[in-house]
Amino acid sequence: MKGGAGNMRFWSLLLLAVVPLAAGTGAISLPAPVDSSGRGWIVSQPEEIVGYLLFDPVTVVDRLPQFLRFITVEELAAGGVGWASDYLTKNSSRGDWGISFLEIVRMGTFTIDGRAPAWPENGAAALWLARVARSDSTADLGSGVPLLMLEFWMPDSLYVAYMRDRGYYATYGNVRLHRDPDGDWKGSVNVDGLSVLTECRPSGPVTGGAESNGQQVLIPPRSFTMCAPVQVAFAGHRIQSCEGNSSWELKGSHPLAHGIMPGPSTFQFGYNLVGGVRGR
Repeated sequence: MKGGAGNMRFWSLLLLAVVPLAAGTGAISLPAPVDSSGRGWIVSQPEEIVGYLLFDPVTVVDRLPQFLRFITVEELAAGGVGWASDYLTKNSSRGDWGISFLEIVRMGTFTIDGRAPAWPENGAAALWLARVARSDSTADLGSGVPLLMLEFWMPDSLYVAYMRDRGYYATYGNVRLHRDPDGDWKGSVNVDGLSVLTECRPSGPVTGGAESNGQQVLIPPRSFTMCAPVQVAFAGHRIQSCEGNSSWELKGSHPLAHGIMPGPSTFQFGYNLVGGVRGR
């Protein structure tokens, strides 16, 4: 599947529908688990390719906790989101499909409770996150946009074990991201049943900046009951459109490989993020 040049309005609306960036003062409220001891999640100097993916919920329903439901294209269209309405006029059979994004990210700093991974050359992380909402009105999801971690791949198996020991969801995956001499970013994910290749040539104006900020709650899949949701706060997103030779190629039997990229990707960088498990 390919995602390439497209108009800025489309991906901006999709971004707002999936990961709202709130205009503010640039100050963020740190989740309680992050303190002077270095506990919690700390991310700085990230660089990432982000692709927006529609998926068939039937293929991942076993990963959905009982207290959640997937937000669908039809639901966004009914709420007045223009790109969703436009998409359904040509693809009416996919109204019940879910909204998600796939990101491949390398970071200058990534620590959990003070420990960093042992990154291989060009090592990166990859996350497949779906937009969800409560199906149980009594469920307390915390502050922030709830996102279901359908996948979180890290290229360091010992670090994956460390994360799980501390109650954080992750699995091993061979993930890479680098910038070539021509300025194009190239990423890949290789795991059982899935091969992902992507290219991004950042182009056009940079949006966001010091005053963009937001909060999210990252929820593990249903089968990982030993892992807890993570509340994160971030600020300083810079975003550019991926144009030129930008593309995604998804192959394999994994549910992600059967998703659809409805529009262009973005290159995101420059933000800081902190997080942790609420109440720990």
